[in-house]
Amino acid sequence: MKVAVIGGGPAGLYFALLMKRANPAHQIVVLERNAPDDTFGWGVVFSDQTLGYLRDADPESAASIADEFAHWDDIDIHVRGATITSGGHGFSGIARKTLLRVLRDRAAQLGADLRFGQDVPDDAALAGIGVEGMDLVVAADGVNSRVRARYADRFAPDLDVRTAPYCWLGTARLFDAFTFLFVETEHGVFQAHAYRYSADRSAFIVECDERSWRNAGFDAMNEAQTVAACEAMFAPWLDGHALESNAPHLRSPWIRFTRVSNEQWFAMDGTAAPVVLMGDAAHTAHFSIGSGTKLAMEDAILLARVLNRDGASLADALREYQEERRMDALRLQNAARNSMEWFENVRRYIHLDPPQFAYSLLTRSQRVSHENLRLRDAAYLSGVERWFASRAEAGAEPERCPPPMFTPFRLRGLRLQNRVVVSPMDMYSAEDGLPNDFHLVHLGSRALGGAGLVMTEMTCVSPEARITLGCTGMYAPEHVDAWRRVTDFVHARSTSRICLQLGHSGPKGATRLMWEGMDEPLAEGGWPVMGPSAQPYGERNQVPREMTRADMDRVRDEFVRATAMAESAGFDMVELHCAHGYLLSSFLTPLSNRRTDEYGGSLQNRLRYPLEVFRAMRNAWPEDRPISVRISATDWVDDGLTADEAVAIARAFGEAGADIIHVSTGQTTPRGKPVYGRMFQTPYSDRIRNEAGVPTIAVGNITEADQVNGIVAAGRADLVALGRPHLADPFWTLHAAAQMGWKDQPWPIQYASGKSQLERTLQRQQEMLGTAAI
Repeated sequence: MKVAVIGGGPAGLYFALLMKRANPAHQIVVLERNAPDDTFGWGVVFSDQTLGYLRDADPESAASIADEFAHWDDIDIHVRGATITSGGHGFSGIARKTLLRVLRDRAAQLGADLRFGQDVPDDAALAGIGVEGMDLVVAADGVNSRVRARYADRFAPDLDVRTAPYCWLGTARLFDAFTFLFVETEHGVFQAHAYRYSADRSAFIVECDERSWRNAGFDAMNEAQTVAACEAMFAPWLDGHALESNAPHLRSPWIRFTRVSNEQWFAMDGTAAPVVLMGDAAHTAHFSIGSGTKLAMEDAILLARVLNRDGASLADALREYQEERRMDALRLQNAARNSMEWFENVRRYIHLDPPQFAYSLLTRSQRVSHENLRLRDAAYLSGVERWFASRAEAGAEPERCPPPMFTPFRLRGLRLQNRVVVSPMDMYSAEDGLPNDFHLVHLGSRALGGAGLVMTEMTCVSPEARITLGCTGMYAPEHVDAWRRVTDFVHARSTSRICLQLGHSGPKGATRLMWEGMDEPLAEGGWPVMGPSAQPYGERNQVPREMTRADMDRVRDEFVRATAMAESAGFDMVELHCAHGYLLSSFLTPLSNRRTDEYGGSLQNRLRYPLEVFRAMRNAWPEDRPISVRISATDWVDDGLTADEAVAIARAFGEAGADIIHVSTGQTTPRGKPVYGRMFQTPYSDRIRNEAGVPTIAVGNITEADQVNGIVAAGRADLVALGRPHLADPFWTLHAAAQMGWKDQPWPIQYASGKSQLERTLQRQQEMLGTAAI
């Protein structure tokens, strides 16, 4: 096989040596525009896992790389006068020049044709330099790939240039751990990522948000001025050592990260030879998780493997490479995006106490979880749990330290025994709004299951406010008595507290039961619906009438009536539903609110009526009992609610007296395209909590106790709501406590023998696992 590789970085060189190692008869030409020793980076970081991949692929080059490694296990975080250390992370650093030398020497030894100082704009230029008759062209020419640009219509690249400037510097100051430094100045917040990559050198990456960068005047500084300013800023940690830049070709050393992805990774039609992307040309991962070179070299491993597989056509090999590597790259890019966004928004977190700030940093990518930190450094995590538990009980140091999810939480006069919430989930099982035995058993069993707070489904404030004929209501005297059965049971038989969620369906009303067709209009027996504007939720839904001021007054009073009835029914808390495209949500989003009066247009106007309803409810509800507000923080469409607006909405409700914001997303338009994934809505809770300064409830594909612990400990939310897990297991919280060995979680006295047996069974399983490991 004859292959031309455009780009002589780690990906191109490693691919060349692997191809020659697999079959010496391959003709591999590597074309690199720079000289052999030119590089504008400093160090490269590999995890222990990646080192294993390299050893399997080519033990010889892996051994040479390992000989040059600087290894560390600790991460040091310096913030607001504190230094926090977490161990067990297992990374190694190597000079980029050294890595290139090792790969270059090994590739040359195996017979690859390496040509440096050979500027090849793209594959069209190959014939002009005598590189003809290629079976394949590998584009490993980096973030700004000219080959990718030539075939942009085939690859469909997505280039997301981020806003946070950073500069990649070096220093002779040796850091014994991977070190994060955070500095607050009058200009803003600045951070450095520093790590040793050789016996005498460290990389030192300085990064900040755009506002801090401009406030400090970095946008007007040249290279020398930038280096001097960074030296002064981080002088306490440099111990008199200088910083230096190796980017003289740039007017300023500041650059911005570009997140690269492509719909297609190879092209075979309309090209002189098939072309395939590799490394940064195909994808990038933010430097804060140190995986760009890892991704590139793992690309090389798989591409070489599939090309050397017997019997496979070139098209099949490239297709296999694309599908397998695209999934791996997507997983890593998602983690890298989380990490990148954390560092882009350090201002959001800098107010956190140092222990929580450091924990938030360590778990930012969602690849490192609460229990994973315990495996890495149990002493560190125990310290975090002690700190968190002491804060949860107003500074008291508990004799036995609970996991974060089992710490109590207070809202006004309400004390929740833990941070677990049973999400409000519509059951569509009422008649004429009346909750029945199903609701008693459904909600009662979840309360017996140990959750700190149980929420009812959206309970409608009038017959016309119902979504379906099966929705519960709070608008008739008999509803109070029926709900009282539920609250009495919860209070008498469990340690849980119970919240009534109140809402109005608005434009999404008069639809069928969920299992008969989600959001499908009733075939018969429907009623007219209303909203802020005559904008139907979907094409098949009714066109709502635009609400008049008289309609607004009536609906507001219905919410107030239902709130008073909730007190009579014995609820500990109420929640106002302003999410998911229902009435009050449809006022908040510009997708459905097209009014031209004082209730439409600007966010202030769109907020006016929902705030009016909330304030009236707050006045009708006892002062010592909390009220929550549920919002959709994004519509998942470009012309919908913005993230900044979601923060402003939460802040406005907080200022009006809301005690906690229940942060959901979407369901406001059929056009929404949610980006699903585990804990996919938690970032919205995180932002609202830490920017608006109000407590939050996180929700959305949260399924494990480990995730709950991580969300709460990091300050991404104060409470965590789980829906489907509680449908599958009403005793989810009790089981989680047993699995974590937390015996202080109360169980119903009637189930005490089950608790003992479960704890013994789990203990035996743990002992058996320990024996097997030995």
